[in-house]
Amino acid sequence: MSQIEEVTLDGMSHLVSDRALKGETMLLNMGPQHPSTHGVLRLLLELDGETVVNAIPDIGFLHTGIEKNMEAKTYQKAEVMTDRMDYLNTTGNNLAYCLAIEKLVGLDVPERAQTLRVLLAELQRLASHLVWLGTSALDLAAMSDFMYCFREREMIMDIYELISGQRMMTTYIRPGGVWRDVPVEFETAVRELLKIMPRRIDEYESLLTKNPLFIDRTAGIGKISAEDAVNWGLTGACLRGSGVYYDIRKFAPYSGYEQYDFEVPLRTEGDVRARYLVRVAEMRQSVRIIQQALDKLPMGPVRSSNYKFVPPPRSEIGTSMEALIHHFKLWTEGFNAPAGSVYVAVESPKGEQGVFLEGNGGPKPWRIHFRNPSFDNLQALPVLAKGFLVADLVAIIGSIDIVLGDVDR
Repeated sequence: MSQIEEVTLDGMSHLVSDRALKGETMLLNMGPQHPSTHGVLRLLLELDGETVVNAIPDIGFLHTGIEKNMEAKTYQKAEVMTDRMDYLNTTGNNLAYCLAIEKLVGLDVPERAQTLRVLLAELQRLASHLVWLGTSALDLAAMSDFMYCFREREMIMDIYELISGQRMMTTYIRPGGVWRDVPVEFETAVRELLKIMPRRIDEYESLLTKNPLFIDRTAGIGKISAEDAVNWGLTGACLRGSGVYYDIRKFAPYSGYEQYDFEVPLRTEGDVRARYLVRVAEMRQSVRIIQQALDKLPMGPVRSSNYKFVPPPRSEIGTSMEALIHHFKLWTEGFNAPAGSVYVAVESPKGEQGVFLEGNGGPKPWRIHFRNPSFDNLQALPVLAKGFLVADLVAIIGSIDIVLGDVDR
């Protein structure tokens, strides 16, 4: 049985087997500039021929210091940095951060804003899964699916541009609600998307699900048991693909998710194909949730009227001195949050997106830490890759659905 020893390579310590030190296996760099890693991720591979003995993720090439930078800004001004972590889930990042602020200061959110948050979070889940499906299929030489997925993603990006003026970094969800109400064209645009999405998802599946080549590249590859998935802290489709029923929208509902009728897709195989099937099924459930949210979207305000924490409407600034003062003080000084700490988690497209937020009574966070799913899911790569061929790594990495901005913070 191989023993694990520590070796220094490129100035860094790594754990490799004694077989590598004896020259019986080969150490190979994959990345940090490799197209299949979808970012600057370096993998130190230990290979026995073409079989992976060990795969060690080496992260840090994209370190941005987002958490510490946020601690140097007021609560409101720090929010724009959450868009830059998982840049395929900007709305979800905004939502988790705003929920943490609202929990810390006890801020209310109007019902219309709650419904819009759910609707937009599910649109973001659809967009994220479309990028994952298109790029993962492309990694396995399925070009058509990539084109089709980005065709529908453009419709979602157009909706985000319609409501916020930005395609990706919207910062649309704000503490106490959302930035502003959606325009009148919003409902028509969303209903047009809902009309075509079910049959478009059918198209994706017709190209891949029963394709013999796709099955050969995904079935039985990158397997992980339910027990190992839990022990390694996997969440999202990586966990549910191994048969573990866990979705924060069901277990700890937020923003009114308990009011919606949807299912949590599960598979028990624990392989690349299972994770693919779970995410495709999740896209169908997102369509269901969006339809329900749009049908029940109530009239009313979209921001809290607590002007101690929320800027007053722009229309009041020209007529109310009190509104002008609140606006000026919030954007120059910020608001003071009470001393204390909170943790809030949401179900992002990649898994559990958690925010630990600690205040000290001042206008800036004392400590912010994110529990990002890409970071945790990536750590299980040695288990997922061990015993499979080096050619299978492309499919395995794609099935984890990582974003390196979500890993290096």
